[in-house]
Amino acid sequence: MKNVIPLIVTLALCVFIFDSANAQLFKKNKLKTEADSISYAIGISMGETLKKQEVPDFNIDMFIKAFELVLDDKKKPSKPAFTNKEANKFIEKYFKALKERQKEENIKKGNAFLEENKSKEGVVKLESGLQYKVIKAGTGNKPLASDKVKVHYSGRLLSGKVFDSSYERGEPISFGVNRVIKGWQEALQLMKVGAKWEVFIPSDLAYGEQGAGGSIPPNSVLIFEVELLAIE
Repeated sequence: MKNVIPLIVTLALCVFIFDSANAQLFKKNKLKTEADSISYAIGISMGETLKKQEVPDFNIDMFIKAFELVLDDKKKPSKPAFTNKEANKFIEKYFKALKERQKEENIKKGNAFLEENKSKEGVVKLESGLQYKVIKAGTGNKPLASDKVKVHYSGRLLSGKVFDSSYERGEPISFGVNRVIKGWQEALQLMKVGAKWEVFIPSDLAYGEQGAGGSIPPNSVLIFEVELLAIE
């Protein structure tokens, strides 16, 4: 998390680039001057960045207080509680500890979910820990690890949050079976073309302790709807 502050600054600076579409947007939001517009745009950019960090119990009042203190010298009755160097060090330490807590919490939540889910009607549990439920049975061939397949899919976390979906993008995706996470590799080789399954993937068959970017937290059980359209 060493780059949290530079990232926010970089994203904020990006919004200085305006075009005619931006101008219409600013007009729509009743932003009368360029100063209003850039201030608003930086707020949006920073807000989106902070939202992705998913800080528990984020205190917006303290954020605004510190933000104003840094920007406006006239409002400085005393020195800030942190220097910039100290703030960055604290942020790094905080997010490192938060990630470790999330790892432990996600393991517990994931194990509890899979234990309960395996007993539900229609759910099949494999020796690897992978679970699946047939939504629609296929009639075609089963792909091999060396095959390339075309699929439609939607992936979500236990919270219900969708982190990726070819359905939302409006087009299926093609890839080599052996080029995806282990849970997908195992499930796809059991499916017949035309099949649609709901697949429940333990974290060790997905992205494990590392997670994936900002969308999949560490040690996350993933739930996919997978539709095998063709073997290419």
